[in-house]
Amino acid sequence: MISHATLHPAFMSLFATLAVVSLQPAEGADFVELKRERYQKEIDGKKVDLYTIRNRGGMVVKITNWGAKVQQILVPDGNGVLGDVTLGYETIDELQAGQGSMGAFVGRYANRIGQAKFTLNGQEYKLAANNGPNSLHGGLKGSRFVVFDAKQIDDATVQMSYVFKDGEESYPGTVPLRVVYSVTDDNEFVVAYDATAVDKATVVNFTTHAFFNLAGQGRGDVLGHVVTVNADNFTPIDKTLIPTGEIRPVKGTPMDFTAPEKFGARIDQDDEQLKLGGGYDHNYVLNKRGNELSFAARVYEPTSGRVMEVWSTEPGIQLYSGNFLEGKVPRDVGKGGAVYAFRTGFCLEPQHFPDSPNRPNFPSTVLNPGDWYSGKTIYRFAVRK
Repeated sequence: MISHATLHPAFMSLFATLAVVSLQPAEGADFVELKRERYQKEIDGKKVDLYTIRNRGGMVVKITNWGAKVQQILVPDGNGVLGDVTLGYETIDELQAGQGSMGAFVGRYANRIGQAKFTLNGQEYKLAANNGPNSLHGGLKGSRFVVFDAKQIDDATVQMSYVFKDGEESYPGTVPLRVVYSVTDDNEFVVAYDATAVDKATVVNFTTHAFFNLAGQGRGDVLGHVVTVNADNFTPIDKTLIPTGEIRPVKGTPMDFTAPEKFGARIDQDDEQLKLGGGYDHNYVLNKRGNELSFAARVYEPTSGRVMEVWSTEPGIQLYSGNFLEGKVPRDVGKGGAVYAFRTGFCLEPQHFPDSPNRPNFPSTVLNPGDWYSGKTIYRFAVRK
């Protein structure tokens, strides 16, 4: 839990205007009730289920252990009416036919590795090229399409774990991963994770890939959402969405979200980076000293009054404007028949920088035998009165 005393002074005034409202289901609540039995299935010889965590005010998050995918987050709007602010699916079969990364906890290496290869300690490792010439989100399966071992700790906490085997997806080393999802009574959705290299040096990068729409899933595009990112720099990309290695200031460019700005205000400008990304699909270099838990981003949705803040221990955050949502059937048809069309969801994915194994000037993602990697991301929900 983050106390107000730990907040940067620049954000104190905003919190004075935010109120966390009671999360009791109000008349007119607008969401699809996800049913556990519609997620119960055996995949790869392991049982899949749907897990629910909730706080004492009524905030609800539902997660399946197939890919550790977040399928629903219920939080109130400015009138206290619960709504579903994350994109997802009603059944495990729909999820399997859906967007591969939607809601997933992604590893062993989240985001892209250029040319689907990297060299570590003098040895080259060739990966699956599943995103043009590059490797994306840990390969063909990664963690997105595997069954995690899940354990309900209490009403507010569920733990999910998976062991990456040596050679899995052509990565070296055995890496046990544990992800703990929880909610707090301050309306925070907390994702805490740790992993260790057991027997060989390897590279790791983890992120949470929930798609958000603070107006409510299925309620139009996200271009009116007002975004702030605590980053003075970003990593420009090439035509295959791989960082060039440069760290470039955002000032004077459409990439600048250091002050609140609508997603759609500049997204269609004649800008090389926006054209290469098809919109925003870029890593931002967060303003921070080390791996401390710090403010990363804020999004405000004016029609609902909802606010989401993101805090993280990670050095970067990928801002994604839903450019590959296309309204295709069945892939982009979600809860309640909602059609997930172009830019109807956004992602804020705290992580290390893409292609770090090939970029020595980026923060290292190498994990040596016996070393542990621990991280935390908090999505804190409130309303602006």
